[in-house]
Amino acid sequence: MNSLTPPDTVVVMFGGNGDLSRRKLIPALWRLHTEGLLPGNWRIIGNSRSEFSDAEFDAFAADAIAEFCSGPPTGEAWDVFAERLTYVSHEFQPGDTEALRGAVEAAARDLGGEPRRLVSLAVPPPAFPVITEGLDEAKLLERARVVYEKPFGLDADSFASLRELTQRVMDDEQIYTIDHFLGKETLQNVLALRFANGMFEPVWNRAHIDSVQIDVPEELGIGTRGSFYERTGAMRDMVVTHLFQVLGVIAMEPPYAFQAKPLLDEKVKVFESMAVLRPSDTVRGQFEGYREVDGVAPDSQTETFFAGCAEVDSWRWAGVPFYLRTGKRMGDSRQSVTLAFREPPQRLFPELPRDGLANDHLTLELGANEGMSISFLAKRPGAAMELAPASMAFAYDGSFGSEAIGPYERLLHDALLGDRMLFTRADGIERTWELVADLLADPSPLRSYPQGSWGPPEAQELIAPRRWHLPD
Repeated sequence: MNSLTPPDTVVVMFGGNGDLSRRKLIPALWRLHTEGLLPGNWRIIGNSRSEFSDAEFDAFAADAIAEFCSGPPTGEAWDVFAERLTYVSHEFQPGDTEALRGAVEAAARDLGGEPRRLVSLAVPPPAFPVITEGLDEAKLLERARVVYEKPFGLDADSFASLRELTQRVMDDEQIYTIDHFLGKETLQNVLALRFANGMFEPVWNRAHIDSVQIDVPEELGIGTRGSFYERTGAMRDMVVTHLFQVLGVIAMEPPYAFQAKPLLDEKVKVFESMAVLRPSDTVRGQFEGYREVDGVAPDSQTETFFAGCAEVDSWRWAGVPFYLRTGKRMGDSRQSVTLAFREPPQRLFPELPRDGLANDHLTLELGANEGMSISFLAKRPGAAMELAPASMAFAYDGSFGSEAIGPYERLLHDALLGDRMLFTRADGIERTWELVADLLADPSPLRSYPQGSWGPPEAQELIAPRRWHLPD
């Protein structure tokens, strides 16, 4: 066994036949299995209150793997994986925990010794307290690590209540609040880019950076998640979780060591130095047709689009705007961070057009084609001194002779190992809810926007005279 092999573990998936398990958890566990990154001995137990047999769970897992991995599972690898899957149809709650507890204990006996437990709560946030209390009552938190999916509460009060409960029944080292953006290779590579290369860290500050954009538009709508989305909206679903966490990584100071505590400490310092978002610095939108989706109120005021301008009041970033944008049913799907550099102090080429985006900028791609590119001006070939845009790009795909591990694979593997470095921490989450408290109490007006567009025109006004950047 090497340092990348987790100890023997029983994995419990609440919401085992749900959409998140189908799209993310089961494909991630399958990839870890085929890469030899699961424990030497393991079992997976799915759970939900709906009737579901072991055979149906096997078929569900096979379909998920076929759809979201490189092809249908076959051969000995699938035989082993399927043999270790079990399903318990049971509404797990305090006072009624016997069925699942019995299945977990039986799996532990099969493995022998005292295996660890990894519990994944792939369920809506209102179910978190009920399941957590049930786990405590059933004594299933012993030797356990519990993974909570976002959003972590719906506001500061609901998060505080969840935090009080989890910290009462578990140690901090057992609590894993997951944000899959933090598992992306490119975002992790920001740490290497800045702190392992002498060319970037000296210019990673207000003296050289004009603005930062964190942009996550989505072509997709909300599918069948109308009831869930109506309770959350774009700000809770994406900004408080994903976009703020990305901002924390981009804006953090160098940690004293590449370890969980110093890295998380520096991210929390970023959130503490951020100004509370004001309604006047945000734009909320709702795509046309949203109110016709099942589960959505006919007079819904839930935003499907959010844009905002955040400020980090620190020595490094004072005066540099951080623009955030996300939305459903937009013109393209991208996940990118763009750092636009300031103009040189003296313009030797005054004839250059200025279109609202710096000619030289660094773009980090966090989506399907992870990588980064640097855009700049270069002399166009020819007798005249004419400048034209140019770029240099790095892509993970094909660069190192092996595929980049997916974010869910990375984070589940870290949780199996007990490494919390790429997870969020309670004090940081608490602060992010404080940052949007004014918006929750007094949201900015809701604007309508056509499906397939780039959101309300007010979002362009928010960033003017700059403009939103989506690389080709």
